[in-house]
Amino acid sequence: MKVLLVDDHAVVREGLKLILARMDENVQIGEASNADDALKLARQNHWNCALVDIAMPGKTGLELLKELKRLRPEMPVLILSMYPEEQYAVRMLRAGASGYLNKESAPEQLIGAIRAVRRGEKYLSARMASQLASAIGTDNERPPHEELSDREFVVLRLMASGASPSDIARQLCLSIKTVSTYRSRLLRKLQLRNNAQLIAYAVKNGLVQ
Repeated sequence: MKVLLVDDHAVVREGLKLILARMDENVQIGEASNADDALKLARQNHWNCALVDIAMPGKTGLELLKELKRLRPEMPVLILSMYPEEQYAVRMLRAGASGYLNKESAPEQLIGAIRAVRRGEKYLSARMASQLASAIGTDNERPPHEELSDREFVVLRLMASGASPSDIARQLCLSIKTVSTYRSRLLRKLQLRNNAQLIAYAVKNGLVQ
């Protein structure tokens, strides 16, 4: 089995390799610390599964997911993130992810998830299944943030988490002017007036911890 690990923290990748070594089959691993390297490896080889983090410099895991699904639509992608499921899981599944796991999940859950997606199944925790059912049940009344682009959504979360424009620009490899443009779009699309209202909106909708 060939697994592609995409995470900008080497220590996380090492931990994942130790978990994958527990599987009862030979596992070949490719490693990438950013989206560009991940796409390069995806073009060069066929992978049975990819484990992708959300928070990476430059392109986020959400943007990488969509590019991977265009490049290798048959390859299941599991999202493994520090963010709680309610903040990203539904958006990730809609974008083509085969499953979403919090990094606090037990190693056995990760192994089980990999086996499930290799069988062509989706991997949903009980908590995420409940959340997805609720999201589908209210699809005609989707909240305004569900209509944001992926990059706008990421900027919203970073702003609500207290990141300054310069912090956001550095993390996403953008100019401060571009970050300001995203802020203006967010205010317009969410019908808000200032940063305080943006933060209040994000907290109310569970987009930040």
